[in-house]
Amino acid sequence: MVREVDGVSSHSLSGLLKWVAKDPWEPAFLAVLDRHVGPVLDDFELADFDALGGMIDPHWVMTVWGCAFEDFLTKETIGVGNIVDDYLKRRGWKETAKNRAYMSELRNSVMSLYEASDIEPGRSFLARDLIRGGEPVRVSERTATQTLKPWERLAARVVNVRGTNEISGGLLPFDHKHAELLLSAIRRLETLAASELPEAVEDLGLDGDDPELVRALALATDMTERLRNLAPVFSASFLTNVVERVLDPVIPQLVNSSGDEMEFMRVVYRRSDGVTDDQLRAALAKAPDLHAESETAWIWLPADMTSRDAGKAADPSALTYTVTTEEGSTILGTIELTSEAIELHVNSEARAELGREMLEPLLGDLVGAPLVERQTVEQALADHRDAGMSRDEASDISLEEATDIVRAAMDSHYRAQLDLPIPALGNISPRHAARSKKGRDKLVAWLKLLENQSAEHDADDPMAGYDFTWMWLELGVLHLRK
Repeated sequence: MVREVDGVSSHSLSGLLKWVAKDPWEPAFLAVLDRHVGPVLDDFELADFDALGGMIDPHWVMTVWGCAFEDFLTKETIGVGNIVDDYLKRRGWKETAKNRAYMSELRNSVMSLYEASDIEPGRSFLARDLIRGGEPVRVSERTATQTLKPWERLAARVVNVRGTNEISGGLLPFDHKHAELLLSAIRRLETLAASELPEAVEDLGLDGDDPELVRALALATDMTERLRNLAPVFSASFLTNVVERVLDPVIPQLVNSSGDEMEFMRVVYRRSDGVTDDQLRAALAKAPDLHAESETAWIWLPADMTSRDAGKAADPSALTYTVTTEEGSTILGTIELTSEAIELHVNSEARAELGREMLEPLLGDLVGAPLVERQTVEQALADHRDAGMSRDEASDISLEEATDIVRAAMDSHYRAQLDLPIPALGNISPRHAARSKKGRDKLVAWLKLLENQSAEHDADDPMAGYDFTWMWLELGVLHLRK
């Protein structure tokens, strides 16, 4: 069952891969592999490791196999010792000096969870150990840095090979939510008594009845020692997340700034016979929340919307879509006067109801009963795909112009947020959070999350590449951006 390790390291482990297929190493390796994937196979009732390949991306199957293989390189096998020591003693003369150094470093390495920053594509990045702490280290890396995003979390082994920090082939990316859950569970081990460890091991997705693992964790005196025994945790957690997404894909909910599920609503009031444009304009002029943009267009902009909307979305995993004015005020909808009707355009059913409550007493007999049209986000995307239109065909606005417009809106939006209560900060404003150590810790995590989410957009998306530096500067926490 020997496979090539599909990783990012430039060093060859082909000799070791052949060595592990020999007795007595293969049975010992398979036992380690079972610790990495066995609980996941049991949880999802999969027959064996190969069954994973038919369910998830084979790349991740091989990467997890590589994680188990690298973990095995650190282990002592009863009666025969360590495979790296044995291989280098018997076949080390066949390897280059760099390969020998790399194998020796892997033999003493530990898997940990890192946060990436200051990424230089094709060259290097800064890696901060989120579990053991300390200052970030510069890691030389060519492949993964081509796709790494700022503040991305990844499980990896950082090894120092002849003075240069590198990452091994087993590299597993974690989203912020699952990284935080994993961090919390691992840190909790430091506070537990030996009798509580089996249950904690189960919570980590591993076998709490594994006496060797539980004993090793009980005897560990620091976090590095614990991590030597926790490599399977990263594989199991990663695989569980990937398999769950395949079996039950989660489509992020898209909500507006009020926390309402997004739906494109068009409420059309046909004008009654003989009603003039001036009569309709006069009626709309009585609404204090409507602001005329032209003779035929208005924006709906309640004065108290900013405070009313702050942090209202109930689901923290929901994606919030907000349209604002240049001053940062939320636009609830738009009104359009056509030759035949008054049209209200909003992005949720709740806002359509509020809009009707505002408009219908004003318009009265000037218009007939409304015609309501609705379109879900999924339907809108399907219509866009079916149309087969490119960005340039769908709009006269160039990518450069769209980028300028979007980033100007983002500037206004985030500048307004600096003085608004943010749920992730404990419902205090970013400026307030910057005044205390505890607040600054939460503030830095929030800013990193904003940057990471922005970086997830495609390269041609105007939201991609937005520079958040000004926010760090204005809040006085630029020195913590590492």
